[in-house]
Amino acid sequence: MRLDKFLKVSRLIKRRTLAKEVSDQGRIEINGKEAKASSTVKVGDELTLRLGQRKLTVRIERIQETTRKEEAAEMYTILQEERVRPTDNPVD
Repeated sequence: MRLDKFLKVSRLIKRRTLAKEVSDQGRIEINGKEAKASSTVKVGDELTLRLGQRKLTVRIERIQETTRKEEAAEMYTILQEERVRPTDNPVD
């Protein structure tokens, strides 16, 4: 499945167009390598997403074409979640 579609179906990112923008900005990695929206993901892959001041690492557990809101979180396991300081505004 394409990365942008997985992010939308799993509800890690709300809209597919936003998932495409974020990945095209180089803020998503698959197994430690920078990923584009068209990259293919599979069960067992680890995704690292940098969203705002959050860095989220998840492992893909299931791939589904569609899912209900209640079941979306079952598609991945959160491995690590941390807050990061923005690099644009270093604090002295």
